[in-house]
Amino acid sequence: MSAVTLTLLEAGHCVFPEHITRGRGGFGPVRFPATFALIEHPTAGPLLFDTGYGRAFFTATRRWPNQLYARLTPTTLREEQLAVHQLAQRGLRPADIPRILISHFHADHVSALGDFPAARFSYWPEAWAAVRGRRGLSALRAAYLPEVMPPDFEARAAPLDPAALRPLPPEFAPFRHGVDLFGDETLLAVPLPGHAVGQIGLLARTAAAPVFLLADACWHSSAIREDRPPHALAQLLFADAAQYRATLHALHTLHMHRPAVALVPAHCEEAQERYAAAS
Repeated sequence: MSAVTLTLLEAGHCVFPEHITRGRGGFGPVRFPATFALIEHPTAGPLLFDTGYGRAFFTATRRWPNQLYARLTPTTLREEQLAVHQLAQRGLRPADIPRILISHFHADHVSALGDFPAARFSYWPEAWAAVRGRRGLSALRAAYLPEVMPPDFEARAAPLDPAALRPLPPEFAPFRHGVDLFGDETLLAVPLPGHAVGQIGLLARTAAAPVFLLADACWHSSAIREDRPPHALAQLLFADAAQYRATLHALHTLHMHRPAVALVPAHCEEAQERYAAAS
């Protein structure tokens, strides 16, 4: 069976109180890396899963009401952490990326889309429908900043087709359905409802082991092991807290039955370090 190469990268980080994000611990801030992935497919070439933070985030949050976003999640991004710079170190230009898979439209996942002028954008249609046309406080409540989106986003949109959902291999139970991006089971987009409307994760078959990129289906690896959702205050921000808890429980079950599958939340330092050590 074919395999892909997956490189996990970090484009900035924010901080947030530990007790709120973990449901336990102190009230001091913990670091939330904004990870994205470079995936190199044997025939389709390179693509990205999300982009992390970009310069557009800081431009968008200079003014009210978007300033609230930056104040609630104080963010740090060094120039060399920009996705385009990290890809350049790997011999890739922005125009070399033909496709970006978007997990959901929160600003810490899409703020560098505009840096990739040749990319098509793939996502779950429901995710875009939930934020399209929102402005001001309405957008902010969805953690969406329309100002970070490329002006030609819809012209370059290539949404996933829900009719293309197919049964997943049994090894990924209790997750049942996904979209096979290239028809070879190397990359499977999987719905992960709860945190945001239309959120998807990505199952990638690498030579070493399957890797499941979870976006914000949970924030910490410990949450998966313990089947522990974040504090109730954090759950108030979710699109559907009950679905979030159901998705988290499914991840816990997958972890218990298939520990060889690497589960990688987008904002977990532990998972980031563990994956880097295994790569």
